Amino acid sequence: MLTIRKSEERGHANHGWLDSYHTFSFANYYDPQHMSFRSLRVINQDQINGGKGFGTHPHRDMEIITYMLDGALEHKDSMGNGSIIRVGDVQRMSAGTGITHSEFNPSATESAHLLQIWILPNQQGVTPSYEQIEFLREEKLNQLRLIAAPDGRDRAVTIHQDAYIYASILEDGAEVTHRVSQSRYAWIQVAIGSILVGDRLLNAGDAISSDVAGDLKLIGQGNAEILVFDLA
Repeated sequence: MLTIRKSEERGHANHGWLDSYHTFSFANYYDPQHMSFRSLRVINQDQINGGKGFGTHPHRDMEIITYMLDGALEHKDSMGNGSIIRVGDVQRMSAGTGITHSEFNPSATESAHLLQIWILPNQQGVTPSYEQIEFLREEKLNQLRLIAAPDGRDRAVTIHQDAYIYASILEDGAEVTHRVSQSRYAWIQVAIGSILVGDRLLNAGDAISSDVAGDLKLIGQGNAEILVFDLA
């Protein structure tokens, strides 16, 4: 069955410096019907004003992935990592036994737009680790590009879960197909633009999930950017 999660149905919190939409229950947004999907626990769409961000805070036993859509984000953590995450970059932190980190928009004037994704790990208490990989636009253009996988194959970031994440930028009319295998599940998140899934039009912020095996044909409507999650 295909199930649509509309953008306007998500949780929303506007803190002035941070405008955030929550696909699943998060912080003060609680919806027992939308706690998670399989191992996918969080998809937050964050818009962070220039010079603002999240001060140092802890995480543990979570796979945290940041996918930049516009602007940049400066990262520092208790493992000694410090970096700037830019459009095209995918950052992965395995919080494991525990980390602290901070995230700030390094620009004084431009906002940062990103998706922050949390995936529940398949094992507790792993050694914390960090990874950041750039994926060029050409790698994602009109095709599905693997960006996260449990075995880190094809230069994807490595996550501690039987989950695969693909990214695609679809021009108008361009088509890709994702095959949902038996006993697998799919979640497709539209980050930018619009796509058609069958006769269903999905706009930015919308998502569609599938719990049955079969092919999902995704067609770009204008310039679209999407993430496809293949989950156990």
